[in-house]
Amino acid sequence: MSDLILAVDIGGTKFAAGLVDPDGRVVAAERVATPQGGDAETLWETLTALLDRLDLPAALAGVGVGCGGPMTWPEGEVSPLNMGGWRGFPLRGRLAGRFPGVPVRVHNDAICLAVAEHWRGAGQGSAAMLGMVVSTGVGGGLILGGRLIDGGTGNAGHIGHVVVDPDGPACGCGGNGCLEAVARGPGLAAWALAQGWSPDAAVTQGELYQEEGTATARRLASDAAAGDPIALAAMARAGRALGVAIASAVNLCDLDLVTVGGGLSQAGGLLFAPLEEALREHTRMGFAGRVRVVPAALGQDAGLVGAAALVAAGDRYWSPER
Repeated sequence: MSDLILAVDIGGTKFAAGLVDPDGRVVAAERVATPQGGDAETLWETLTALLDRLDLPAALAGVGVGCGGPMTWPEGEVSPLNMGGWRGFPLRGRLAGRFPGVPVRVHNDAICLAVAEHWRGAGQGSAAMLGMVVSTGVGGGLILGGRLIDGGTGNAGHIGHVVVDPDGPACGCGGNGCLEAVARGPGLAAWALAQGWSPDAAVTQGELYQEEGTATARRLASDAAAGDPIALAAMARAGRALGVAIASAVNLCDLDLVTVGGGLSQAGGLLFAPLEEALREHTRMGFAGRVRVVPAALGQDAGLVGAAALVAAGDRYWSPER
């Protein structure tokens, strides 16, 4: 049997698939745009065609998948918010039928990104870590005792729905003032536009709302770096919200490290300075003061690396009974 793992990263803008070795090195990868508005079988056929483009070995060590949620875990029936064609789609079962005899493991994409950072990125060696992704949404994964914590339904570490402002904006979850409602890329753009931000006269408000979170964050960060006061205020608002949410996680879970990835993290000090200020304001207990917040270290292959870790390092990142 080959020691290579088939890793799959499924998102609203792209599908990625690759072969990853036991050390977390991506040895081959293919990507394709996600079919917008595709039904269940169109999405499945797009994924299988992508897999067919890889030179798969005769046998695999396993299949690991990161996919947007919500999903049932560990059954791997997925209903990604940004892919309406999949509602209760049996992704794990379909893949198990295509690759019989090897483990197939499906988890939330944000959790896979956190796992990647712990396994081969900025979180290596940390026993108590939160890995975060801030882009079109805000998600995360929680490592305690050197192991991924799943929680009762596989959603532990979902820091995007920690409330940072009870009187804040409405969130897609139905609540108000969640970190995701304040700090996700499209939410930041909406707030900045409402304050009079004009990034480009040729870009309409509707077009800006439809951008992928990374593009929105880069646009805001670029304007903030150039001194635009509204863009600066938006980045400070996001940074402080992140700092408050992270402080809550640190005080609750006794973390020593937090990694922040996704489009917004590329803003550097524009984001991390207000984040640090708010974090230190709200971590006054001695044990909490040791936490470090750092940018995620892995690039576009992070989702594949984290998905592969579900198989290659399953003793730490996949519950044995699952």
